[in-house]
Amino acid sequence: MSKYKLVMLRHGEGAWNIENRFCSWVDQKLSAEGLKEAEKCGKHLKSLGFEFDLVFTSILSRSIQTAWLVLEELGQEWVPTRSSWRLNERHYGALIGLNRAELALNHGEEQVKIWRRSYDVAPPPIHESHPYYHEIHTDRRYTCCDIQKDKLPKSESLKQVLERLLPYWNEEIAPEVKRGKRVLISAHGNSTRALLKHLEGISDADIINISLPTGVPVLLELDENLRAVKPHEFLGDQEAIQAAIKKVEDQGKVKPNEK
Repeated sequence: MSKYKLVMLRHGEGAWNIENRFCSWVDQKLSAEGLKEAEKCGKHLKSLGFEFDLVFTSILSRSIQTAWLVLEELGQEWVPTRSSWRLNERHYGALIGLNRAELALNHGEEQVKIWRRSYDVAPPPIHESHPYYHEIHTDRRYTCCDIQKDKLPKSESLKQVLERLLPYWNEEIAPEVKRGKRVLISAHGNSTRALLKHLEGISDADIINISLPTGVPVLLELDENLRAVKPHEFLGDQEAIQAAIKKVEDQGKVKPNEK
């Protein structure tokens, strides 16, 4: 029986989403389309009557910016927001900045799908010679985390994302949900997938088939133990959402004119 409702959201489109590059921990603002997606999401949640008491985001700008725009459209800008690196996108290591379709051409679509969607395979780690290493690992926001900066990941599988996310869920988010707070989580594709896997009990094998479009709210109904009582539900135009999911899945495929 459903006792709680939790709304999760992958941030709106960013510049590197357009360019089909692994963004990961590189801090990107929303694109013009991403701004529209976040505003549209807020409008749709308002039309459905959603009210929130607390919002959680990562410490990456695109996650925070999306939350701001959603709350503005809802007329709930005053709602408190908490941010944590534990809700950050998956750290894609040496793949950061690379184009997914070009990787598929060079390494095969199956390998790129494994890097993007598998549960326990991490990409090669980022090294100091990587063009985005210093931009990420000297960023001041990572001096404010709950672990030492040199302990932060240099690459992650989805399993490792879940492992660093779960303490934050268990200690910060879950207690608020159990207190009856209406919670919105504005995060990223993989941190949201990891949490869905945990709450819905999705298998290691099946999680590879779960893709999330940008800017589309996901509703999860939970029982008293914070376990999903039914599969997650995308809120919005279902035909448009399925087209957006296919677009996400196709990002890791070789472009037809390159085959």
